[in-house]
Amino acid sequence: MDVKQLTALVTVAEVGSVTRAAELLHLVQPAVTRQIHTLEQELGVTLFERTRQGMRPTEAGAIMVDRARRALNELERARAEVQPAPGVVAGIVAVGLLESTSDLLAEPLVSAVAREHPGVELRLITAYSGHLQQWLDDGDLDLTLLYNLDSTPSLNARPLVREHLWAVAPPSEGLRADRPVPFAEAAAHPLVMPSSGHALRRLTDAAAVRSGAVMNVAVQTNSMRVQKQLVLAGHGWTVLPGLGVADDVANGTLSAAPLCEPDVWRSVVLGTPRSGRTPPAVEGVARQLVRQINSAVAQGRWPSAQVQGPDVSSEGERPHAPARSAHNTREASALVGALLDELP
Repeated sequence: MDVKQLTALVTVAEVGSVTRAAELLHLVQPAVTRQIHTLEQELGVTLFERTRQGMRPTEAGAIMVDRARRALNELERARAEVQPAPGVVAGIVAVGLLESTSDLLAEPLVSAVAREHPGVELRLITAYSGHLQQWLDDGDLDLTLLYNLDSTPSLNARPLVREHLWAVAPPSEGLRADRPVPFAEAAAHPLVMPSSGHALRRLTDAAAVRSGAVMNVAVQTNSMRVQKQLVLAGHGWTVLPGLGVADDVANGTLSAAPLCEPDVWRSVVLGTPRSGRTPPAVEGVARQLVRQINSAVAQGRWPSAQVQGPDVSSEGERPHAPARSAHNTREASALVGALLDELP
């Protein structure tokens, strides 16, 4: 089994055609076919079946493709790390961003990394917290933002910020940032919500129990964009982090207000793997990501967010002690500085 065989395997699986794979690999078709057949003979299994839709991996083939893709990615990362001159931070870093944070953080992070570490190639992946955690566990991500998660045997979770969850409604409802909405009042409306098991849904389900309210869930979707579209179309209200609706509220597309009775918060953490060596490129990107978050909070660009210190609860409820203000730049910087010192 060699790199050429694994590359042919992954390419055929991705494009569904030996002919197309050969074109992409700049090989003749018989060469690609030979590499696949040689690999099948070595493993003693059939890796592909021909269908009307093209070459489709068998069950064994799908397993091999998944593992081969990861092996090739690791080799590519290693090559990027060892080729630069000593002391130069370089490599490939895969970063997971929560969907609600991508508009705020993606471009500033790319710019900061390009400026500070031009030898680093960033790969940004945006998804919900559950998917990002799975990809981190699987080794597809080097670091990721997650929320309402404690450290586990497989990953470290470092608290960064906590932010209010908001009731979101059409503009005609007139929700306002300075007039919090009791959870029971929001729950009485038809709701467009993520499906059960989603991290945000778990937070709202817990709030419903604490308030004694029964949520009137009319539609379930795992897309924040669809949530907002359905609310705008009049299918009900929804619950989202303030960051996820800040622009919509500013341009009058939606109206929103913080939830109260009880307050509902989410805690955003930085997730990194526990095991294995942490490359300098990953360390550098992690520091830049935390700095961008610090800047966004300190400048008020992350609505209702507060820098989260070690004494702040991560359970989605307001702690008994007063939380640190997001607008206290000096205090926020000190806390984030401490977090940076703890990075691997």
